[in-house]
Amino acid sequence: MENVIKITLTSDPVIICDYENVYPPSDDTYLILDYFRNNINQNYVDGIDIRNIKKILDLGTGTGIIAIFLEILKAKYSNFNPKIYASDILEEAIKCAKLNEKENHIENQINFIISNLFKSFPENLKHSFNIIIFNPPYLPSSGIIEKNRTKTKMDYSWDGGITGYDVFLTFIEDAKNFLDLNQKSYIYFISSSRTNIKELNKILVRKGFTNIELEKKHIFFEDIILNRLEIKLA
Repeated sequence: MENVIKITLTSDPVIICDYENVYPPSDDTYLILDYFRNNINQNYVDGIDIRNIKKILDLGTGTGIIAIFLEILKAKYSNFNPKIYASDILEEAIKCAKLNEKENHIENQINFIISNLFKSFPENLKHSFNIIIFNPPYLPSSGIIEKNRTKTKMDYSWDGGITGYDVFLTFIEDAKNFLDLNQKSYIYFISSSRTNIKELNKILVRKGFTNIELEKKHIFFEDIILNRLEIKLA
């Protein structure tokens, strides 16, 4: 049976999630969406001149809700006209996101890429994104996965490796290569209090990033945190 999730946002996207292995919108998703809803206006995207935003990437797009949200905003703000890219490791997720794009009457507007992080990205996208959004798998691996070295497709949505941020660190190794380093550019990501956040921040500083904690929400056994990374320009 289809699980249809109607979300009350600025432009009310309708999200259908009827693929077993696709991560449905959850509290971490809404943390990202609400932040953008409150920090994008006719002139600025979270402090960046809106006219300078040429490309945005939603990595690990899942149902496509964040990419669709941003695409719909283009109709609301005349100065906001970036190309929106959405990527996921699972072909099912891309199929789901394309279905939701059609449901929201913006078919064939978003650029979809099936890729394990940046591995299948074309060379011409290097140093082109002004904003990258990544809701990574951010929980530590379960003992079962670590012992047997087996992963289901759904595990890709939450299993962040032994530290909980192993996948994110793999992502960050390539992220610099895809950010537009000629101007202020941001990476937004979700982290969890179940991981060693202090150690993660130390690593990010060593790699040349400044990390700002934007929002936090307590859910059951953890805090989920929305972060914004900025790289120091030469």
